[in-house]
Amino acid sequence: MEKIRVGLIGCGGRQGAHIDALMKMDDVAIVALAEPVDERREAAAKKTGARAYKTHKELYDNENKGTLDALFISIEPTAHTDTETRAIDMGIPFMVEKPMTLDLEQADMIARRVKETGLITAVGFQDRYLDLMDMIKDELPKHPKGGLVNGAWIGGIPGVWWWQKRSTCGGQLVEQNIHLADGLRYLFGEPLSVYAVSSRGIVKPGVNASPEYDTDDYSVCIYRFKDNVTATLESACYVAGARPNSGLVIKLRDMVIDYRLRNNLIMSTDRSTTDVRRGNDQTYDLDVAFIRAVRTGDPSGIRSPYDDALKTLKMTFAANESMETGKVIHF
Repeated sequence: MEKIRVGLIGCGGRQGAHIDALMKMDDVAIVALAEPVDERREAAAKKTGARAYKTHKELYDNENKGTLDALFISIEPTAHTDTETRAIDMGIPFMVEKPMTLDLEQADMIARRVKETGLITAVGFQDRYLDLMDMIKDELPKHPKGGLVNGAWIGGIPGVWWWQKRSTCGGQLVEQNIHLADGLRYLFGEPLSVYAVSSRGIVKPGVNASPEYDTDDYSVCIYRFKDNVTATLESACYVAGARPNSGLVIKLRDMVIDYRLRNNLIMSTDRSTTDVRRGNDQTYDLDVAFIRAVRTGDPSGIRSPYDDALKTLKMTFAANESMETGKVIHF
């Protein structure tokens, strides 16, 4: 079997998980990479044996569909320039990490061109590939519809430079808690409306954050869905001590489903409690689904193609709009 030849754009933290996953696949070879940080580029090239370039432009200028079958793009939210459009021009399928961009006009254009060309794409909403998420999705239809959902991603400030500025990360909801926002869409369908509030002042720029820190310390969103489902989604980055569980708690009439982020799932009724540990590597399964689609031309196993992921991105941007205007945003 011929190997799928993969190129990497960006070799930072998240791409490391994709590199590890791809190197476990006998039918994949990482053959080219682009990374502006010398240490990262050299380390990734040594690990993979790939041809190394400093920029994605150099990669595209020296590689083509004859040398690459697929691309994995993992860069900062504001670093998306022609990163995706050149892949589209060359007909190379790509997997891109979330959030795909902070420019919705750019995202709309990319989604339109992907649809026009029929290019295979995937976005890194890894939770969709969790066995725990499959269990929740299978369980929900067995119970009366409606109820409350409480979601939370609570913790401290990640160390990457761009995370602490709203202009370069979009805020914690857009950059990080977008995973749980996507989980809500995956489980309950498209939201009907959102109302959101946020606050600053707990984190002190230059004291317990970068001097440039200007994003929200926390936010709370209220999303309404069909079938009488209302979900709150909390994001907080000010917590330095003991942290509450992050994840989703779904309160049905006859069961509580407690999804603890990428760790375990507790399903409780008045008669029994079941606690299931995560049983799969969701990043590996995401990457397998994408590689299989590239090999076969059948994208049906991809759970978050670009056009669908764009709906989640817009879902989080609508919450930001509500935070800024104080208005309920209807979809």
